[in-house]
Amino acid sequence: MKTRHDSLTLDLFEVPVARSPLPGALAIGPALRHLLADLLKASPRQRFEIAAHMTELVGHEITKNQLDSWTADSREGWRFPLEYLPAFEVACETHALTAWLADLRGCKVLVGKEALDAEIGKLERLKEDAAKKIKQLKHAMGEME
Repeated sequence: MKTRHDSLTLDLFEVPVARSPLPGALAIGPALRHLLADLLKASPRQRFEIAAHMTELVGHEITKNQLDSWTADSREGWRFPLEYLPAFEVACETHALTAWLADLRGCKVLVGKEALDAEIGKLERLKEDAAKKIKQLKHAMGEME
């Protein structure tokens, strides 16, 4: 059975690795266009609804035509403006674009409960490390538990 890679979902246990800083390694134009197109297709809203919601969020008009141009391979001169990223994600009800950009830089985005779980895990590790250190210090002082 052949598995298909889902570009919209990052593996929870996959450790992000930054792209190599070699010339051209971060030329992400085609990949960005395809991701934007995938997110638009996966959205519960139609493109005109997404454009209208983005317009409302940024305070000036964004059209369905612009969305189409930002995602079309044939419209090479059109670039998706970074300043629209938050509005795009809100309108599409996703964090996938932010997560993808973070992954490019070797980071991971955690949202909501995931972020709280990560913080709890960090604090648990700190607590364990502190308990080990206390035990070592008590042993060095000659105290036995």
